Amino acid sequence: MRIGIFGTGAMATALGTHWTNAGHELRVAGRGRWAEVAAFADAVLLAIPADAVFEVLPQAGPLRGKVLIDCTNQPGPTGTEPPPGTPVATRIAAAAPGAHVVKAFNLASADVWRKPPATLTVPLCGDDPAALDAVRTLVRDVGCTPVLGGGLDRAHLLEATAAFAIGLWFAGEDAQAILVSADG
Repeated sequence: MRIGIFGTGAMATALGTHWTNAGHELRVAGRGRWAEVAAFADAVLLAIPADAVFEVLPQAGPLRGKVLIDCTNQPGPTGTEPPPGTPVATRIAAAAPGAHVVKAFNLASADVWRKPPATLTVPLCGDDPAALDAVRTLVRDVGCTPVLGGGLDRAHLLEATAAFAIGLWFAGEDAQAILVSADG
């Protein structure tokens, strides 16, 4: 599969390394080349801050038919709750007409994705069967098990779960322990 990655940070590196090792072709855009990377890709990982997604998408050119993998999180100012309003995944779908958004990979930090436990299950929320199949493949290529969490209308649940866990982490708690088994 040809994968474009928007972003050059920890999530981009962690997931991109697995996908390269699995034989996928990757192109990465950091602070430009969005349209070039999008044109190349069958699927695009949005590994940039949630607010930046809405600045980048208009620069990416037509995304019709592309799989957009939304791994973003947008905790509120205290890190304890998402800001009010429409969920990020839904806003991404509205900003990229004709693209197939799948919410995935947002419940664990980049450190977990570098070497995920073999027992890690990754929930996916999306509406397009082919896009979900593509992301299932990418989850397996990271060494995890994909599980369908429902349509894109349920992505807000993944976003809220992530915000809850991030809030625990900001409070000094071991949020990872609620998402990853101790022997993982």
